[in-house]
Amino acid sequence: MNDLDPSEFDVDTLAIRTAQLRTDEMAHSDPIFLTSSFVYESAAQAAARFGGQEPGNIYSRFTNPTVRAFEQRLAALEGGEACVAFASGMAAISGTFFSLLAPGDHVVSSRSVFGTTNVVFDRYLKKFGIETTMVDLTDLADWEAAIRPETKLLFLETPSNPLSEVGDIRALAKLAHDNGALLVVDNCFCTPALQKPLEMGADIIIHSATKYLDGQGRCLGGAVVGAKPQMDEVLGFVRSAGACMSPFNAWVFLKGLETLSLRMSAQSARTLELAQWLETQPGIARVHYAGLPNHPQHALAAKQQSAFGAVMSIEVEDAAGNRDRQAAWRFIDATRLISITANLGDVKTTVTHPATTTHGRVSEEEKQRAGVTENLIRLAIGLESVADLKADLSRGLKALAV
Repeated sequence: MNDLDPSEFDVDTLAIRTAQLRTDEMAHSDPIFLTSSFVYESAAQAAARFGGQEPGNIYSRFTNPTVRAFEQRLAALEGGEACVAFASGMAAISGTFFSLLAPGDHVVSSRSVFGTTNVVFDRYLKKFGIETTMVDLTDLADWEAAIRPETKLLFLETPSNPLSEVGDIRALAKLAHDNGALLVVDNCFCTPALQKPLEMGADIIIHSATKYLDGQGRCLGGAVVGAKPQMDEVLGFVRSAGACMSPFNAWVFLKGLETLSLRMSAQSARTLELAQWLETQPGIARVHYAGLPNHPQHALAAKQQSAFGAVMSIEVEDAAGNRDRQAAWRFIDATRLISITANLGDVKTTVTHPATTTHGRVSEEEKQRAGVTENLIRLAIGLESVADLKADLSRGLKALAV
């Protein structure tokens, strides 16, 4: 294992060189340890491993060299003490909650989060006596008013899905710590290539590795990064509940991390150019992207991110002035190059209708409060030619003009 000191190297170098596995074969590329179990030299060694007296591999549900390499590399990129890998991003979110919360605890969350996260709050945490209060991501007073003596976690995505709203990480970290709570930040949209929440005071970072950490839409995975005491609790959940990452998927994510900074930079640049172009086009009522100067949190995003990311949303309007589902669907269905799928973080540009996909299980009231309207379309920009993407989006614009 190549253990570099993260403080001595840039993110680009850490993404390629840290936690690099070396076997006796001395392969230059990281190997994959596709094994469910490990053997021991003696019964005594097996007992010592299982009892925690001797470090080493036990069972791939919670100790696997390839998964461990991914965890160590991502922790280095985020500047965290430890990382725990999961089978999916939602497993990482759920595992964090069930590891660190108990009946009677309270969570304050931005309402601008992935729709399935709301389902976890409303349907599952509630079953175990854990209450959640949803607040406006950008309203610090709203966060402060929601905090109770039993509040244990503040949770947010920034930028948010799908409206690209930006939360003030430093201010929310101070608010959490002043009230004895932890700040948990979903850093999926920016990744450590563009944003470092721990450096701004956050306690825990969550990732859907399925998105930009992979970068090519190949595998499902999730990860949680933070201080070792909390991560030990989270690892205990993985060991017992079994929401573990596949070694093969971990190897794919290791390869994805090697190009993370390059991809995030290039995709962010393409997204900014397209956002600037779209806001000038007929049929576009509004563009939601923090890289635009008219975005309400543009200055904050420029302060806490090194670029503005590769996800934006648009509100469309047809020639008759309708801002509804039919207009949104006509725009989406008219495209030919862009993939109609709810996934994002891919080098292939994707488009989806959040109200009926990512937020389809969220109540109509919560959709409206979160700004997920029927005419809203989310675009996750990949690495295709900007000219080709403009041509494809123009097909959608023409469909609105009919």
